[in-house]
Amino acid sequence: MFDVHVHAAPDVLGRIGFDAEICASYAAAGFSGFVLKAHHESTVGRASLLARSSGLDVVGGLALNRGAGGVNPAAVLSTLASGGRVIWFPTADAHTQETAQLPRLNDLDPRLDRATLAVPPVLIPDKRASSDLSLVLDLIAEHDAVLCTGHLSGPECRWLFEQAQQRGITRFLLTHPSYTVPGIPVADIAELADRGAFVEITAYQLWHQPGMTAARLAEVARAAGDKLILASDAGQPESPQPPAALQELVSVLAREGLDPGRLAAAADDIPRKLVLS
Repeated sequence: MFDVHVHAAPDVLGRIGFDAEICASYAAAGFSGFVLKAHHESTVGRASLLARSSGLDVVGGLALNRGAGGVNPAAVLSTLASGGRVIWFPTADAHTQETAQLPRLNDLDPRLDRATLAVPPVLIPDKRASSDLSLVLDLIAEHDAVLCTGHLSGPECRWLFEQAQQRGITRFLLTHPSYTVPGIPVADIAELADRGAFVEITAYQLWHQPGMTAARLAEVARAAGDKLILASDAGQPESPQPPAALQELVSVLAREGLDPGRLAAAADDIPRKLVLS
């Protein structure tokens, strides 16, 4: 299996284990690799060290939050030129995160302002910001990297997908679109998947998303079709170990009547090809 979404310490939030401990748990479970994600810093150096020491395919990337300068082409180029494969659009600093009262770096210190980030169709009056956004998308296209939508709203995700198509970006992943943020309706998820967007469902949603059920996740999985990707999004102290979390997600969806072979591919070959091929 190959997990495209996991968190580890060190981080600003508590995590179930440090990088090496999380990596060892994947190795013990027979995984081929994983994508290490952090909300406020690049994980490229950390992932490279883990890959060299473990022999697993460990991949890093960057989330375009304020700690990286927001939608910042310099940070994106640095990440991709040094081996990063995944760029997440704003997560913890997305305006949706603030509206939903989900955790943000600002929560740790009241001296930080609570500015948020957005992309069109949310109005961006700053021409420099618009220029930076275009260059970020061009860099992702030129490096054939994975564009993940982060925690942006549904309309913003749709706008990003259309921009990605115009630039020839084929590695486009809707970050847990059925989670609280962005909360995209199933019909819209099905449409975007039919047009070529990959659709992520995470084990985190099973344990921590208010109102989420296995049946609802199965509905999203059916809507995703052959673009389904299963990931853990684990690493929280109150979640299972990441490999076990992803394995449990596969089992839960199989009990909802989804084809086990298709689910296995969604947690292994499909995400691996998306990131590495």
